[in-house]
Amino acid sequence: MVAEWTRCERERIEQLVAEGAPRWMLFAAVPHSRHAVRRFVLRLKRVPKPEPVRSPLRLSLVEREEISRGLAGGESLRSIAARLGRAPSTISREVAMHGGRRRYRALPADRAALRRMRRPKSAKLASCARLRTVVEAKLAEYWSPQQISGWLAEEFPDDPEMHVSHETIYLSLYVQSRGALRKELTRYLRQGHGSRRPHGRHASNGQGQLGGTLHISERPAEADDRAVPGHWEGDLLMGKRMHAMATLVERKTRFVMLVALPNGHSADVVADALAAKIVELPEQLRRSLTWDQGKEMASHAQFSVRTGVPVYFCDPRSPWQRGSNENTNGLLRQYFPKRTEIAHYTQADLDAVAAQLNGRPRQTLGWRTPSQALDAALR
Repeated sequence: MVAEWTRCERERIEQLVAEGAPRWMLFAAVPHSRHAVRRFVLRLKRVPKPEPVRSPLRLSLVEREEISRGLAGGESLRSIAARLGRAPSTISREVAMHGGRRRYRALPADRAALRRMRRPKSAKLASCARLRTVVEAKLAEYWSPQQISGWLAEEFPDDPEMHVSHETIYLSLYVQSRGALRKELTRYLRQGHGSRRPHGRHASNGQGQLGGTLHISERPAEADDRAVPGHWEGDLLMGKRMHAMATLVERKTRFVMLVALPNGHSADVVADALAAKIVELPEQLRRSLTWDQGKEMASHAQFSVRTGVPVYFCDPRSPWQRGSNENTNGLLRQYFPKRTEIAHYTQADLDAVAAQLNGRPRQTLGWRTPSQALDAALR
């Protein structure tokens, strides 16, 4: 019989582990076997699983406690929903899923919700052998997944374990990581296709995506609040015949740099041109660069190796996440209207335009110029 650990014994071991005590001292501190002490210490050092991040669309524990109090006080589901600012159907499903009005309790309901949030989940067809056997037999009879799903609901109306959607059957056939149905069963399907995308979903095959990127949420807080200079936003300004220039804006001072791209705007060309421009800056002005999801920054790792500047990428179709650069590109259209032949401009021409922009007073800087703001930030 395994001896129970007392509270004092647990606290004593925890204290010794925190102090870095040797093992022999741990073994001598409590009247338990060495194996029991080792197991206890391993549990102490084990990193706890992080709690799943709750979406604001989901009910919180506080809201579930309000539901429980409302039910105990005889309040209607509709009035509880109005008080919480939730849809009545949300409260109705929540109560029905966790025991009904009489048996609903906030803490067990919240724990059950957290369990359902955890990933990865085992596929239903992989965990239920009885259901998998029936589905495979019906597929071998040339039944479609939709026919199988509808028939199961009619054949086993009181057995939820034997219910499965047709999308789950398709996923189990085509996504072998779900580990349920045999791949060769696809030959019994009406179309006989070897792959399929579920309705309403857009599976990505990885083509056209940037790899090894840092998301903008990982950017340092000092960049978000513009506390120190050296954090830049960048983009391409396009002209006629798909010629382009690179634009860089410093977030704190709105200082602008323009980079000519006479050899096109492929990933390697852009990385080399930006790196050559950035390394001209003093070290305190080389902290980070924020870019959009454009393919021109596919060589961001090459740029970071040469400059030591990490590149953070915005969400797709989210230009407001680098608003300073978007605003500056709008100002640049005064000098380079759309369909301008940008290839005709040299780096000297672009430097002259950047100097004009950096000499214009900005309201956001208290009517100082970007050049003045940069000089003040570097003092």
